[in-house]
Amino acid sequence: MNGITISKLCKDYHLGKTVVRALKSVDLDIKSGSFVCVAGPSGSGKTTLLNMIGLIDSPTGGTVQVAGEDIQALSEALRTRYRNRTLGFIFQSFNLLPVLDVYENIRLPLILHRELSKEEKHERVMELVSAVGLTDHLRHKPFELSGGQRQRVAIARALVTHPLIVLADEPTANLDSVTGDEVLQLMESINKTRGTTFIFSSHDPGVMRRAARVIRLHDGQVEAA
Repeated sequence: MNGITISKLCKDYHLGKTVVRALKSVDLDIKSGSFVCVAGPSGSGKTTLLNMIGLIDSPTGGTVQVAGEDIQALSEALRTRYRNRTLGFIFQSFNLLPVLDVYENIRLPLILHRELSKEEKHERVMELVSAVGLTDHLRHKPFELSGGQRQRVAIARALVTHPLIVLADEPTANLDSVTGDEVLQLMESINKTRGTTFIFSSHDPGVMRRAARVIRLHDGQVEAA
């Protein structure tokens, strides 16, 4: 099992002489294959929590264990491997490279996967292009796509490494309600068919309704889980 266990997780940010406590002794267990929404208002600690799981930031105290291993104790080489093999990231700003087309953006994370042949990489990309419904847009650049299409590219890119966990920070924030719901349906389908764990942050009630579990944060603490 590749579940996530978070114990007494704290994160302080120092702004001059002021200490801002973004997370305050958070305890959580997230089972493998979950479809979880971390909810709460701006400043509640949602993004900080995802950044801890994604090794984008380091905690002030406490631990994050994935499959029983303390990820903060990993060497730099193993951290890189963890991010590239275990995790997929989806950002609200899409983070696509404007000079690359749809195919190239999705294929990009596979650069470090030297064990895969060129043909295997191609097959993975094409499978996901089809899954997100962008076969007819394969050679389009990001500026030629709608917001929903760009987010679909970002989802495919996050999944191309076959990650165990996908972290999505406000994945529907820049989308209209209809497109946002389509993107959530896509993630939900992938969760059910592949067993990929999805952890996404949001303060949108529509997003929360789709989640199998809602973890509510308030002022850096778990209010309900």
